[in-house]
Amino acid sequence: MQRLAPQFLTRLLAAVLLAATVPAQANVVITGTRIVYPAEQREVTIRLDNVGKEPALVQAWVDSTEAGTSPSKADAPFLLTPPIFRLDPDKGQSLRLMFTGATLPADRESVFWLNVLDVPPRPKAADLNYVQLAIRSRIKLFYRPKALPGSPEQAAQQLQWQLRSEGSRRWLQVRNNSAFHVSLTQASTRIAGRGYRFSSEMVAPFSSRELPLEADEAAAAASGQVSYQAIDDYGATRDYQAPLLP
Repeated sequence: MQRLAPQFLTRLLAAVLLAATVPAQANVVITGTRIVYPAEQREVTIRLDNVGKEPALVQAWVDSTEAGTSPSKADAPFLLTPPIFRLDPDKGQSLRLMFTGATLPADRESVFWLNVLDVPPRPKAADLNYVQLAIRSRIKLFYRPKALPGSPEQAAQQLQWQLRSEGSRRWLQVRNNSAFHVSLTQASTRIAGRGYRFSSEMVAPFSSRELPLEADEAAAAASGQVSYQAIDDYGATRDYQAPLLP
């Protein structure tokens, strides 16, 4: 087996460490932070733009799991065209998204994820001393049946917050009784004189999420206000307040 020169190993290690410590930024960007697909529409258009200085190979697909899957394993009921294309710098491309007609719940939204993989070109003078990063962007896709009661804004406003306990475990429960998904960017409250802040969560229709608290805090009978932010259909963040239920 041929031994690699120490100088090469040093340069390769430096390149790998640089790739691990410098945050990568996609040159191909999606217009908007979410997609809403109304059931009555035949298709929805999605806009992509290459804001970088190099052409990119782009692959796009829709999957149904929050963890993400590869294009070959994606099973979401949508057709996306074109699925693979070249996008030159300072150019845009529109994707056509079409629902294939699979059976989905009619009384609530369903959520999927749009994936956009941005593969940069190989450097012109490339040797073995380079690291190439393909960047995948993911945003939520909501399939919205016709005539759902209420609205996304009302869904966010009407979240119910309650302090719960079981043995030594304490948690803040947020319940969504609407037919719409509510995407929280943050939430905060004060319990027993101590402030708590919670990170982003998505609360599905007719379901609840648990936000854990430290075991030695928060008596179950505490009361107060919860301040939180939710994202609307246009990607804007809206502020809300709600009572902390006993």
